[in-house]
Amino acid sequence: MYFLVNTKYETRNHSKFLLMYHVIFVCKYQKVILEPISEELKQIRIDISKESNFEILMETDKDRIHFLIKSEPKVSVLSIVRKLKQGYTNRLWKTQKEYLKKYYWGENTLWSDGYFASTIGNVSKEAAEYYIRNQG
Repeated sequence: MYFLVNTKYETRNHSKFLLMYHVIFVCKYQKVILEPISEELKQIRIDISKESNFEILMETDKDRIHFLIKSEPKVSVLSIVRKLKQGYTNRLWKTQKEYLKKYYWGENTLWSDGYFASTIGNVSKEAAEYYIRNQG
């Protein structure tokens, strides 16, 4: 898999920065449901990336999704998490309603209430790829 996230410092008018986060969402009730819809999850990532001011790398596990996100200082981790959780939940409930109803009984949910977020610093693309792929 080729990762779009570039690990070079960004320069703006009066600042230079590199902000990268590892973010994890766990499926509500730790349901093991992501594998059959993994291709759609990748497409959603592409769509959200196009309309956002942050870059996204993603890997799925059986019951969780790992993101590597590169962002600007003006974008908070919370706003990124909200956009991702809402985007994935809304789209999947539109396209995979019958599948999701088997697990969530019509409750339009997908993710547990919380999330994990950690800064990762300036690591190589290879190190980030290894870390994300070997979390499950």
